[in-house]
Amino acid sequence: MITKEAIVLAGGLGSRLQNVLPGIPKCMAPVNGKPFLTYVLDYLIDQEINKVILSVGYRNDQIVNYFGANYKNLSIEYAIENEPLGTGGAIKLALDYCTQNDVIVLNGDTYFIPGLKEIEEIHFQTKANITIAVKEMSETGRYGLILTDKDGRITDFWEKDPNTESGWINGGIYLINRRVFDSITEQKFSLENDVFKKSCSKFKMQAYQTDSFFLDMGIPEDYINAQTLIPALEK
Repeated sequence: MITKEAIVLAGGLGSRLQNVLPGIPKCMAPVNGKPFLTYVLDYLIDQEINKVILSVGYRNDQIVNYFGANYKNLSIEYAIENEPLGTGGAIKLALDYCTQNDVIVLNGDTYFIPGLKEIEEIHFQTKANITIAVKEMSETGRYGLILTDKDGRITDFWEKDPNTESGWINGGIYLINRRVFDSITEQKFSLENDVFKKSCSKFKMQAYQTDSFFLDMGIPEDYINAQTLIPALEK
């Protein structure tokens, strides 16, 4: 792996989980006795990442106090949002703590475990500015769809549509060249709406297709499923 740094977006409130986990950041939701975020960090360690920037906001003291400056052999720094900046603004802030030009970015409330080395190979072979790990799903209404050409280059993003049955969804793991953010002067913006959807013609965006396990902690049902599904994968 050339890429050794990762930004983890861990600032989410988790509004749909607040009835189940009041006052707890979504990434700190306990799964089989330990915070969900530990599973994400263990995955990054397995993928040879040695430095993580945690982009935190809501109740960030819980995250900082638990993990501190190191988790196992992983160095941790914190990009703290004093107010919500959106996914794009959070990444732009966290890039100030990065030294590499191409950085892994992933969601701290999603368990998705593709091979980062394979993503990196496609990213550099195709000279992409942004590479997105995508997964084929039979029910895509919660996620929206990513469209590609025959070579895997991303051509369009479709909005969430409850009537759409299957297709490739954005799995929430990216390899992004930092120059993508150079022309953005705003502090608050969305990665998905203000960068991805507007960049298909401006930047080269590549999809990495994978059938890796995927679980999004967005709703109580998936949080309940995580209690057994995620620990089972680590055995």
